[in-house]
Amino acid sequence: MDNELKQTPLFGYYKKNTVKLMDFGGWALPIQFSSIAEEHKGVRMNAGLFDVSHMGEIVVSGKNAGKFLDYVLTNDISKVTIGQAQYNAMVYENGGTIDDLIIFKLKDQEYLVTPNASNSDKVFQWMNEHKMEDVVLENKSNDIGLLALQGPYAEQILQKLTDDNLSKLKSFHFSQQITLKGFSSVLISRTGYTGEDGFELYVKAKETEKLWNTLLEKGKEEKLQPCGLGARDTLRLEASLSLYGNELSDEITPLQGGIGFAVKTKKEAEFIGKTALENQLKDGVDKKIKGIQLIGKGIPRHGYSVFDETGSKIGVVTSGTKSPTLGNSIALALLSSKETEIGKTVKIEIRNKLVEAEIVALPFYKKKK
Repeated sequence: MDNELKQTPLFGYYKKNTVKLMDFGGWALPIQFSSIAEEHKGVRMNAGLFDVSHMGEIVVSGKNAGKFLDYVLTNDISKVTIGQAQYNAMVYENGGTIDDLIIFKLKDQEYLVTPNASNSDKVFQWMNEHKMEDVVLENKSNDIGLLALQGPYAEQILQKLTDDNLSKLKSFHFSQQITLKGFSSVLISRTGYTGEDGFELYVKAKETEKLWNTLLEKGKEEKLQPCGLGARDTLRLEASLSLYGNELSDEITPLQGGIGFAVKTKKEAEFIGKTALENQLKDGVDKKIKGIQLIGKGIPRHGYSVFDETGSKIGVVTSGTKSPTLGNSIALALLSSKETEIGKTVKIEIRNKLVEAEIVALPFYKKKK
């Protein structure tokens, strides 16, 4: 089965080390190396290393690169400076989300766009359909490997590979100038998807396995461990970070899906979907993502129905798990906007039983400063 799926540059490593691979959105990737709970706690306490090479990389360049991105994205690209990253959203005319992604400003007229893996082709096609003159689009996804080093000891581990002072690299900033010993070219960003401090390392595909092995060797003292995408999902859920296909979709707008901070309807540039999102801001959204914590027993899963105390259905769970850090069951749910009061008691249908739960403030987990 593995050979029928897309492979990251670490596929050879996985086979050599008999790592169990699963079909993850069409990619052969590990869900876990040891156990999801162990890897999850390892990232919260020490550090974890993830293969996220399935993510896409699209380079946008040319005289109108910034103007073009401002037209196809909801956040304000004009505010991004060289060396800075920005969380963003791409939407249809009706406001439905095509993808959420991060933009890196490489040069005055050059940007790196990182869509979600399953959306890379869709995003690239959408960009081509709306491309302006003097804009060049290059899909570099097959040329680049991507590793995420996350956790409180991430900086200490990565610092062993460079003489540059990593503490100067601020959150949502990146550098192509930092030299990692033994590697020809690595873009290092202070970003991640776990709620912890950490880095994402964009490396030449052919050097990905070498960097993976080097980091694991250098991080032994800090108990760095390889982590699968199972822990990545529970970590991001505790941190209340929206996931495409769950909290965001072509039927869920960024304002409904919990990333309204990435929508700038007052930016100078016109953009696709602006009118629909302006109307949602003016009239209010009919549904929105909220946090739920179970009072009763059970684990809420994607698609489970949520009811109010009278038995009326008020929404649906978009993501849910037993939180390894908090020790109880948590969920994100798309609820009717009339039913989102913090502290309100609701019920989730779990295996034909209604389990009592409570709407709570987000995030579920926030790292200590």
